[in-house]
Parts: sequence; C-alpha cells; structure tokens
Amino acid sequence: MSQSLLVLASGSPRRRELIATLGIPFRIQVPDVDEAVLPSEHPQTMVERLALDKAAAATKAFQSLHPKERFVTLAADTTVYLPAIKKILGKPSSQAEAEQMVAELSGKFHEVYTGFAWMSSWTHEEPKVRTVRTQVWIRALSPEEIQSYVRTGEPMDKAGAYAAQGLGMGLVEKIEGSYTNVVGLPLAEVSEVLRDEFGYRITFSEN
Repeated sequence: MSQSLLVLASGSPRRRELIATLGIPFRIQVPDVDEAVLPSEHPQTMVERLALDKAAAATKAFQSLHPKERFVTLAADTTVYLPAIKKILGKPSSQAEAEQMVAELSGKFHEVYTGFAWMSSWTHEEPKVRTVRTQVWIRALSPEEIQSYVRTGEPMDKAGAYAAQGLGMGLVEKIEGSYTNVVGLPLAEVSEVLRDEFGYRITFSEN
C-alpha cells in the first residue's frame, strides 16, 4: 500500500517533533475547536471528545484547501488529572495559576491522558479514537523551587504547568507508562495505528 499524506491536526511543537521521528512526511493543519472542559467531565471522556473534534475539523479544513489530496488526519488532546482532588489541570492562564498547579502536583502522583484520533479523507467513516494513560509522580517541592521553575516560563503553555521533556524533568520522580504520552503523543500506540490501519512505513528519523 502506498503511503498517503499524513496531516497532523496540531499546533503543538512537541507533537510535531515527536511525529517527525517516525520518518513519515506530514503537513500541519491546526483545527479550530473549542477546548473548554464540560462540567463533571472525566479526563478520558474529555480528551477523546476533543481529539475527535480536532480530527473532524482539521480534515474538513484541509480538504477544502486540497480537494484532490488523499490524506490521513491524526489529532490528539492531552490533559493532566490529579486524582487526590479529582481535578483536571489544563494550561495555566497566569504565573500565579501555574504556581498553584505545580504546588498541587508537588509530592503526589497524577495521571496524564492523551486521546488520539485518526480518519482518512477518502472514506465516509467517522474518526476513530484511542486513549493512553500514564501515571507520573512529582517529588516534594519547596515554594522556592516552584517559584523558580515557573519564572522560567516553561509551564505557561503546558497542561499541568510542567514539561517532563524540559526543565521540568527535574520535578519528575517516576513515570509508569508511556513517556511520550506525557510529552503529548504516545508514539508507540500511534505508530501501530498508522502502520496497521494505513500501511505507513516507520523509518525512524532524527529530524
């Protein structure tokens, strides 16, 4: 089976970097989707809903620009969930909120959920979705450490206000499950879907 164009429905630089390691040529189509959390929504339900919405929106937008192109759309949504207080932690809107989030994670374990959805442009099938959950333990942090980390600016566009692949790796004590899921895209699971569903050849690349 020949490889179709892959369209990544994301503006996240982390997801772009991760998918590039698979050696599959791809294009970017950032979807226009309302990412608000619904009342009492479970994190898995939320990431699946948003991933499906992103896949559908990006497919429609890219198809309108390239009506003759045959392509596969891949979309994802990641969130952090703190079971101790039953709270979803999205991206902080201010430095104060980032400090609060990191303080809430300090000394506890939390769960990272990523829902990823995929669909093809040449069938009339609805997008499919899968969720990967990873458990992460954050070491106990002092107020000074929290403030110092937040002042770097790294937490400001990250769900849960930290980046396990960046300076935030010094906060992480242990990870159980997919590391790339914590970064924003569970590569092992995504690779399987792209290979088995669409015949993509994974030819690992260093970008």
